Amino acid sequence: MSLPDRLVQAGVELLEEDGLSDLTLRAIARRTGVSHGAPRRYFPTHNSLLAAIAATGLQDLAARLEPDGDGPPEEQLVAAATKYLEFAAERPGMFDLIFRHDLLAGAGGNLRATSLPLFRTFVDLVARLHPADAELRAIALWTNLHGLATLRATNALELLGTTELGPMVRYVVHSHLH
Repeated sequence: MSLPDRLVQAGVELLEEDGLSDLTLRAIARRTGVSHGAPRRYFPTHNSLLAAIAATGLQDLAARLEPDGDGPPEEQLVAAATKYLEFAAERPGMFDLIFRHDLLAGAGGNLRATSLPLFRTFVDLVARLHPADAELRAIALWTNLHGLATLRATNALELLGTTELGPMVRYVVHSHLH
């Protein structure tokens, strides 16, 4: 494995273990066994390395969101929404990083080209039921899902007496389709 790939892999591991706040160039270099200046040969800024790390998470999320089979459109949308929330719960550090466009804008790796197809997945599924306003409905759906993911990650849903997402996912999807 090349050194840039090893640096990215080390970054992914550290992100999963310690979260975004502790993901430094020094920590990644230490994990990789290279000098603290070595990452800069391949990634000119800390954010460019973060962008490369985020790209791996976006690839994973995109693969998870691929529709399974030819079921009814609403059920496929429920499945995609559920997978989105599962990703957020299973990989909270990565979930935080891939949506930090403030950090990653201009950092390289053309993350917008990678992240926009994720949104298009939701638009395409919604369009099967509501072609005229699919993008607007998908934006509303996605913001609701992202909010659920955030509330779940911060344990705020427990304050409301629920952690069961299945009924909420169905309700959110249904409310944006009907």
